[in-house]
Amino acid sequence: MWQPETLTVFAPRTWTMSQNRVVQGRMVNATKLAELIEDGSVMEADSIGEADRECPSCGGDVLEVGYMPSITEFVTGLKCQDCDWKETDRD
Repeated sequence: MWQPETLTVFAPRTWTMSQNRVVQGRMVNATKLAELIEDGSVMEADSIGEADRECPSCGGDVLEVGYMPSITEFVTGLKCQDCDWKETDRD
C-alpha cells in the first residue's frame, strides 16, 4: 500500500473583499487609490477599506487606504468612489 512520505497541511485561507474597487468608473487597487489621493507615486499601500462616512460633496461612498508616501510618513487617505473629493489625515 502506497503512503506519502510527508503530509502537507494547508491552512484555510481567509477570504476578504476584493482589493480592487471601482473609483470614478475605473478599477483601482490599493496602490493606485493611494496615488489618486496623493497626486503622485507612493512607496507602499495597505488594503482598501470602507470608510464610515459619506462624501461631503456628493453623498457617495468613501473608501479608505493607508499608505506610505515616503520612508518616514504613514498617511490614511479617504477618496470618494463617485467624485473628485479626497482627504488625508494630515489635512
